[in-house]
Amino acid sequence: MVEDETALAAQLEAALSDAGYAVDRAASGDRADYLARTETYDAVLLDLGLPRVDGLTLLRQWRDTGMSVPVLVLTARGSWTEKVHGIDSGADDYVAKPYRVEEVLARTRALIRRAHGHAAPELRCGALRLDPRLAVVTLNGTPVTLTSHEYRTLSYLMHQQGRVVSRSELTEHIYAQNFERDSNTVEVFVARLRRKLGPSMIETVRGLGYRMGA
Repeated sequence: MVEDETALAAQLEAALSDAGYAVDRAASGDRADYLARTETYDAVLLDLGLPRVDGLTLLRQWRDTGMSVPVLVLTARGSWTEKVHGIDSGADDYVAKPYRVEEVLARTRALIRRAHGHAAPELRCGALRLDPRLAVVTLNGTPVTLTSHEYRTLSYLMHQQGRVVSRSELTEHIYAQNFERDSNTVEVFVARLRRKLGPSMIETVRGLGYRMGA
């Protein structure tokens, strides 16, 4: 999340964290550029009016170098011409300030879902259902209670259905950058998920990582 207004950034970070996302914050264009080029993100929420390097310049640079991460532009520039410039610079979606946090969350969910090829708002894997809108997981229609890190682990694996996900990749996506990351804890979360969902739901690919069945 790239936002230089401290109060707004704190409010949005809290809402995203409550929704189950691991969030890294940047308050300037150069800091955002560094993070985007050194970390792997599922989505970027980008303000345009940034110090040092403005958001549109940053976005053009990312797209010119082939960076395909979905970008949701958040800005006070609400005119249709500014929206066109944002989309033409490589933005995937656009929200003008003042915005409702619920709308930002909904658009973020849609961006991530579409980026992984999921058209429906609910993620499905056999009898397992995960609804990102409510952060609810059900198995055969019965609700499954998960901790926040178990939910993040399952959500990422379900978004990546059919693909092998390494422990290090999972670790990057369930912890924010300022959190002490330990890839060994991923094994703990996967073991807990297997106890709650069944041992065959998450496959271990020896030496490579984990895979949810497509």
